[in-house]
Amino acid sequence: MLELSTLRVFLAAAEEKNFSQAARRLHLSQSAVSQNIQTLEQAYGVDLFLRRGRSVALSEAGEAILPMVRGVLRSARLLEDTLQNINAIDVGGELLIGCSTSAGKYLMPALLSMFQLEYPAVHPRVKIMSRDGIFERLLQQVIPMGASSKLFEHREIDCQPLFEDRIILIVPDDHPWVKFGRATPDDLLDQKLILREELSGTCETVMQGLRAYGITPDMLNVAMELGNPEAIEMAVERGVGIAFVSEMVAARGLALGRIRKVEVDGLDLHRTVYISRHVNYPFTRAQALFWDFAQAQRGKLNTEIWDSLLNFATPA
Repeated sequence: MLELSTLRVFLAAAEEKNFSQAARRLHLSQSAVSQNIQTLEQAYGVDLFLRRGRSVALSEAGEAILPMVRGVLRSARLLEDTLQNINAIDVGGELLIGCSTSAGKYLMPALLSMFQLEYPAVHPRVKIMSRDGIFERLLQQVIPMGASSKLFEHREIDCQPLFEDRIILIVPDDHPWVKFGRATPDDLLDQKLILREELSGTCETVMQGLRAYGITPDMLNVAMELGNPEAIEMAVERGVGIAFVSEMVAARGLALGRIRKVEVDGLDLHRTVYISRHVNYPFTRAQALFWDFAQAQRGKLNTEIWDSLLNFATPA
């Protein structure tokens, strides 16, 4: 008979495409993951994975059963949730959220800490991924919800605004622009810029703003492109160049005086962070409560995030 625990191991391995990563996710040993998969394969005489060194890929049979495994585990979670509710047990269980980088590192921790004050038995798990990765996993109903700065325009995806993020220009503390605290868009052309990757929400917002002033990517002097916002902030601290980053990312460096904010005339860059779900994904009680909670807290979220960031940034 199939065990739910074995199906959970299969699903983790299929999603991670790596037995070691699946083991870490499930808090098991790698040998335990391998043994569960081998037992399942031997029981039905079928290869579910193609082994490729340290990584694995689903076989044709594995691809065929993956949606059914997700369905079985989803039904099991709903059953458990219903039984808990009937017996008046506190709301609990795992709360998985796929997040883009800034949303996952700065926005979601503040929101989840507020949520856990009311529902301490819920165990959140934030998984950082690209905005396109969030969209794909929502469509496939792999994750119950996601948070990113991209508005997913699809009839099966419900997107609700959650947070207004500002993108600012930061420079080293000894930069000539610090004296006046201002610059023009044309001034950027003579500066070494550090950018996020092209498909990031930050980069898209910046380029859209600069195009209004006739500035295209090929006109910029890009000194470095980094996929990590904290790495960009550190590079600015060290004088490598200047950069546009989320104000949340810059909060610590600004509070410590290691970097400075410079206003760019006529350039007011904002982006909306959305929380999204598949309209047909059956929420557990914890997921439904969080979805409603997140939207109800939208007005308080800016204050809560800034308070937490400034408390972290201010030296004792």
